Amino acid sequence: MNDRFTRSRWIFGDGFAKLQNAKVLVCGCGGVGGVCIDALYRSGVIGITAVDCDKFDITNQNRQIGSNFVGEYKTDVFAKLYPGIKCVNLRLTPENIDNLNLDEFDLVIDCIDDIPAKIALITKTYKKLLSSMGGAKRLDPTAIKIDSIWKTYNDPFAKKIRYELKKAGFNGDFKVVFSSELPNCTNLGSFIGVTASFGLNLAALAVNRLIKC
Repeated sequence: MNDRFTRSRWIFGDGFAKLQNAKVLVCGCGGVGGVCIDALYRSGVIGITAVDCDKFDITNQNRQIGSNFVGEYKTDVFAKLYPGIKCVNLRLTPENIDNLNLDEFDLVIDCIDDIPAKIALITKTYKKLLSSMGGAKRLDPTAIKIDSIWKTYNDPFAKKIRYELKKAGFNGDFKVVFSSELPNCTNLGSFIGVTASFGLNLAALAVNRLIKC
């Protein structure tokens, strides 16, 4: 009998059961995180906890899943779009990240852009972390790279993250998705062809890591 996951079972084989049983935390439901959640859910990862604190704004409509629900909390919308996932309306801060029990998750996916919160999340979860760097201001999805945080280049946001990690005395390592393309504008202009590709790369990294556990 066919169902929504038939073709996922075909490609993942025995690994599909691992996806079904995985517990994944996705921080951020925006242009990157929202697409990542969508790809994970379609692939069979249903044990998702999504964290965000924002409401959809009309300017999100060029790139964000669910953004036609202007004025609604992103987590409320995602709870409707992806039945069965857990959605938490929470602004992540260094203080509440430090108090969160993250041991239950097999993988943490970081799609937030608040630098203090991002640094706190990295230092606490880097051994099971996948992180997004700057997806805005870019036009070329073929310039997207996956590498160590310490090997990023042409990304001012990643440079700032590296600086803050060094200042915090952090010497660990983790994979990030970043763009080698130089920014094309000074404000936060964005193109779905790039931000969605960031999210899809994160989802692909997550799926491949989970089925190989």
